[in-house]
Amino acid sequence: MNNPLLENTTLPQFSKIKPEHIEPAIDNLLAEARKTVEQQLQATRQYSWENLIAPIDHIEDQLNKAWSPISHMNSVVNTPELRDAYNACLPKLSEYATEMGQNQALFKAYQHIAEGEQYATLDISQQKIINNALRDFRLSGIDLNTEKQQRYKQISQQLSALSSKYDENLLDATNAWSKLITDPALLAGLPDTALTLAKQTAESQNQNGWLINLQFPSYLAIMTYADNRELRKELYTAFSTRASDQGPHAGQWDNSQVMEQTLALRHEKAQLLGFENYAELSLSTKMAEKPEDVTDFLENLADKSWRQARKDLAELRQFAKTHYDIQTLQAWDMGYFSEKMRQHFYQLSQEQVKAYFPVSQVVPGLFTVVEKLYGLKIAEITEFDRWHPDARFFQIHDKNGQLRGQFYLDLYARAQKRGGAWMDDCVGRNKTAEGIQTPVAYLTCNFTPPTGNDPALLTHDEVLTLFHEFGHGLQHMLTQIEHIGVSGINGVEWDAVELPSQFMENWCWEKEALNLISGHYQTAEPLPDELFQKMLDAKNFQAGMLMVRQLEFSLFDFRIHQQYEPAKGGQIYKTLNQIRAQVAVVKPPEFNRFAHSFAHIFAGGYAAGYYSYKWAEVLSSDAFSLFEQNGIFDQPTGQSFMHHILEKGGSQDAMQLFIEFRGREPEIDALLRHTGIAS
Repeated sequence: MNNPLLENTTLPQFSKIKPEHIEPAIDNLLAEARKTVEQQLQATRQYSWENLIAPIDHIEDQLNKAWSPISHMNSVVNTPELRDAYNACLPKLSEYATEMGQNQALFKAYQHIAEGEQYATLDISQQKIINNALRDFRLSGIDLNTEKQQRYKQISQQLSALSSKYDENLLDATNAWSKLITDPALLAGLPDTALTLAKQTAESQNQNGWLINLQFPSYLAIMTYADNRELRKELYTAFSTRASDQGPHAGQWDNSQVMEQTLALRHEKAQLLGFENYAELSLSTKMAEKPEDVTDFLENLADKSWRQARKDLAELRQFAKTHYDIQTLQAWDMGYFSEKMRQHFYQLSQEQVKAYFPVSQVVPGLFTVVEKLYGLKIAEITEFDRWHPDARFFQIHDKNGQLRGQFYLDLYARAQKRGGAWMDDCVGRNKTAEGIQTPVAYLTCNFTPPTGNDPALLTHDEVLTLFHEFGHGLQHMLTQIEHIGVSGINGVEWDAVELPSQFMENWCWEKEALNLISGHYQTAEPLPDELFQKMLDAKNFQAGMLMVRQLEFSLFDFRIHQQYEPAKGGQIYKTLNQIRAQVAVVKPPEFNRFAHSFAHIFAGGYAAGYYSYKWAEVLSSDAFSLFEQNGIFDQPTGQSFMHHILEKGGSQDAMQLFIEFRGREPEIDALLRHTGIAS
């Protein structure tokens, strides 16, 4: 069968991937993988890295490289045909993973290597792969009886299908709502860029007027700038009830049962494996050792932040009352009056700042920052196979001219593209018979596209997002580990995986770096000192409220997994309300269905792990404080971070690597200082 999924090509051939070819191609690769495992197990009883692990790694890498572009396209150019093909493969991939995890002969072969003479001669990354594998065998139910293993397999397949269904419901619900506005007075307050985007969106649908929707650039513009309070309420209601039993599409694409089934199955899976709950299971692959470590950390942060958060809210309420005669702030007022307050006290508007951050300046500026830090050169390649005209492609070389990594960049929001921003693995670094396989990453965002004759302009928050995702990409691409199981982001504890990404955000607040990434889109004038000072003054504006909001999400995620009781069900909103009573200062309306669109934990990898963002902020702030001491472009410090953190992947424990870089364990002080919660 002529199919690009089976071709030995360096990069995916997206334009050649046809939905009808996907399932047969994956079937073939799964059959080949099973055959390889069986052949290697039967070939000898004196197992080694070379005759067992390396050939299995190779065939599974082939499978991952074939599946990666399918999964990616399902997220960024979703179609019904592609979705069907993607979903048809999910249970097969899940079944294979469980089958390997429960393969007694394979488990014993790994044990044989771990206990044999060769183990001591293997390098540290190979030893880590073997240790991780033995752990993962147990987490796949290797110790269970046949009946329980079968149940584990069923649960894994069901959870995979539920995750996909949750994501599909959210995408469909997001795409389903739009509003055509023909009276420009209803859009009073919106900046020109937002109006132009709405006009372009309408034209793309062959409509006259301004079309607003729930894509984030459109939604955020309305919530931040629209003077019409009823319009803000209408949009807030539609957005906060997506894929739920409430709102304009109540009951359609409803994720309620998906969430309940997901929590029930996760709990059952954890108990099958001998854990009290899914939170305990989740921590078996993280830095935190026990649930109390997580809740104590989050509650300690909440205690330090709550007073500041209450003060932030009181000031906002007073501002809205004094200047706009708003007696009661509603949820759909928060973004709008926060922006008014920012402009009033700091003479700073997001639109004013955006003018200095055209994509055409930010992207090359980001590359220059990375070059100054790590001695890297990044060049764009224009001839490549792409999934959408927006996609771009780049190569990274080090100071010796060695190709270190390649990445795709897809920056703009559109229909049929999943919301949010993320980095994903396209190809991992690996040692093969042909040499070292160059790592390739996908970097995906949902920024406002270019409007009219103007380039795409980014808010400063969007600049932070771009730097964040690029930090993930650097860890994936700069790795020097040659064994794919722990190269790049593979094998990194989940609560440490946000360290390189949040670390990169710090440069977006440094004038020396901002001079590289900013330039007025009309005049090329760099960001003025006066405007930069206003940004700094406003940096920690409402930082307390932002902190407790993230802690609310983190505690909610952890508690619904830690406290789940089968007889009572998920108690999702009961738990959320309890957490809000404990840490939140803003109480959303009853109809708000936040959890129904909390894809990080129901369709992503963050279940009982959303706290990772906060813990990684501690790590990243503490790591950056060394650059504050030595200079933000101090090359020895940059080389040290690259060597100890970015290049080592998951080959060693994250805490050990952090200590090697920082000289000690992480401390919380820098985070509290950077957020203004402690002076």
